[in-house]
Amino acid sequence: MIGRLTGTLLEKNPPIVTMDVHGVGYEVGVPMSTFYNLPASGEKVSLFTHFVVREDGQFLYGFLTEPERAAFRQLLKITGVGARTALAVLSGLSVNELAQAITMQEAGRLIKIPGIGKKTAERLLLELRDKLPKSMVISNAMPTVADSGSDILNALIALGYSEREAVAAMKHLPEGASVSDGIRQALKLLSKA
Repeated sequence: MIGRLTGTLLEKNPPIVTMDVHGVGYEVGVPMSTFYNLPASGEKVSLFTHFVVREDGQFLYGFLTEPERAAFRQLLKITGVGARTALAVLSGLSVNELAQAITMQEAGRLIKIPGIGKKTAERLLLELRDKLPKSMVISNAMPTVADSGSDILNALIALGYSEREAVAAMKHLPEGASVSDGIRQALKLLSKA
C-alpha cells in the first residue's frame, strides 16, 4: 500500500498531477480542493495517498491533508460511491463543509455537486452521520452568526454565488448580524471582490 508520496511536482492537469519521486513518475488523482493548494510545477510536494486496485487498473489518489484522505476513504465505503464520485464530493465541498452538511442533514448542499443526485445525497447523509472521525467535526468550519448563518449562506448560494465565495464573505460579517443585514453586507463584500 502506498500511504504517502513526497517528490517534485512535474505536471498539473486537473484532476491528475504527475509527481517525480526518485525518478519514478506517479500519476495521482486529486480533488480540486487539493489541486488549488498545490505549489507550482517544479516544486517539492507531499501528498497523503490512497491506492486502489481494480480489475481494469491501478489508481493512486492524493490529498494534501489527512482529514481529506479520511473523508475520501469514508465516502468509498458507501454503496454506489466510487472514487470519481468521492473526488467530486471533495472537489465541491471542503472536509469541514462536508461535515457541516452531514451534521445539519443538508442534502441540498450535496445535490449541487455534479454527479450527486437526490438519492445519493440522502444515502451520504444517512451513512456518514456517525462515521466522520472526530478530527472532521466542525470547530471553525463556518463563522457562527447565531442561527442566521445558514440562512445567509443559503441566500447567497441562491443568488448564484459559490459556497466558497459565500463562506469567505460570511467570515467578515459582524457577530450577531440579522439575516437581512448579513445578506446586504455580504453582497457588498462580494461585489468588491
